[in-house]
Amino acid sequence: MFLTISTTGVPERPATDLGFLLHKHPGKAQAFSTSYGTAHVLYPEADAGRCTAALLLEVDAVALARRGKGKGKGRGGAPDAALASYVNDRPYAASSLLAVALSSVFSSAMRGVCAARPELPDQPRPLRVEVPALPARGGPELVRRLFEPLGWTVTAEPVALDAEFPEWGDSRYVRLVLEADTLTVAEALRHLYVLLPVLDDAKHYWVSPDEVDKLLRAGEGWLPAHPEQKLITSRYLSRRWSLTRQAMERLELVRLAEADDSDVEEIDNAVDAETESAEKPAPLAVLRREAILAALRASGAARVLDLGCGQGQLVQELLRDPSFTEIVGVDVSMRALTIASRRLKLDRVGERQAARVRLFQGSLAYTDRRLKGYDAAVLSEVIEHLDPPRLPALEYAVFGAARPRTVVVTTPNVEYNVRWDSLPAGHVRHGDHRFEWSREEFRAWARRVAGRHGYGVEFVPVGPDDPEVGPPTQMAVFVTETVKEAKAA
Repeated sequence: MFLTISTTGVPERPATDLGFLLHKHPGKAQAFSTSYGTAHVLYPEADAGRCTAALLLEVDAVALARRGKGKGKGRGGAPDAALASYVNDRPYAASSLLAVALSSVFSSAMRGVCAARPELPDQPRPLRVEVPALPARGGPELVRRLFEPLGWTVTAEPVALDAEFPEWGDSRYVRLVLEADTLTVAEALRHLYVLLPVLDDAKHYWVSPDEVDKLLRAGEGWLPAHPEQKLITSRYLSRRWSLTRQAMERLELVRLAEADDSDVEEIDNAVDAETESAEKPAPLAVLRREAILAALRASGAARVLDLGCGQGQLVQELLRDPSFTEIVGVDVSMRALTIASRRLKLDRVGERQAARVRLFQGSLAYTDRRLKGYDAAVLSEVIEHLDPPRLPALEYAVFGAARPRTVVVTTPNVEYNVRWDSLPAGHVRHGDHRFEWSREEFRAWARRVAGRHGYGVEFVPVGPDDPEVGPPTQMAVFVTETVKEAKAA
């Protein structure tokens, strides 16, 4: 079984930089011992214009059978398991064994480490990955669903059972070609490490609890927001439900942390409040909540909805102000609501305080009678997590059906992203963001929604208002026209 990774270059940025990134010299053919055979790395071509590295794994069928001894026995065991250990596709088709070889041979490359040329790992480059024979349980369509959200252009050609007899149909194998211009080599290797065994759907070694850590390390930056996260997690962990549940909970913590610019540990502990030193500027998440609270107080709202409440920081701040007599947090994630409940200590607060707050699960893509009749609603860092075609459903559910007197919406200002030193050019702030709008785009959307549903709208900067690119967060405050008219009178 083998795969190739190719890149192109120019004289000032030669393709042979791939050798530095993979820590394998293009002028040598090297061999490495693995648990299941010998891995070979060689370069079929290597010059300034184009460079290709090939990883070939020679599987030791006897070693594989011995390490798998006992599989197939007991409950669910197949009577021909012994023969299947020797007669199988492992010498030819990419599988979890090739993924193990990737992590063993290219471990430094997967971590994005290059001591000789430290500037290289973070540079995206044109990449082409070819896997001649890949088991794909789910077919070419699943291959595309797994790789395309990560930025790959995917070609997955089914392999016929027998080219001489086309009427027999296709096998479960595909010839895979992946191409991308915006990914780094480290990102490409991590995608392959996780998704090759997912497509094969059969790990060939014992899946122990430390596989959860391996999955989360390799999936950092892309797995929490992947639309097929649950399938990937379940298959990677061989459908062991306890490990899958553990991994899903930790991925949800990562998603929640990213959505609120927080640390995972802070969310997991559900701390009571942020503590900031006098010297350190307040985090953007704190400034955002302060701006929202100011807008709600100015509106005179007493009964407030926090739509997409996440782990409950805003609900907690609202509870501290007695002028907010009823507070409802809504989120599609039960995990988020559980964390919010822990944060608010709802099982320990007094009866009067507990009566002021409710948390319930709900999707903002659907109308919900429970959301009607409130003074105000907040959509804080929510809209950018929706695919644009789903925005009209949210608009109607909130502005058309629930119709609170005041709606406060915050979202990132993409123009400000150039001020984040740690954010690569062209990237959104978090992997789960489906879009990020400029000030002009956000205002056009807000005015369109306001006009369609009978609201007026005003815009408020949140955070330092840069004279060139504006604030990091933009906020719109919608007020129904009847309220505006009443205030004017």
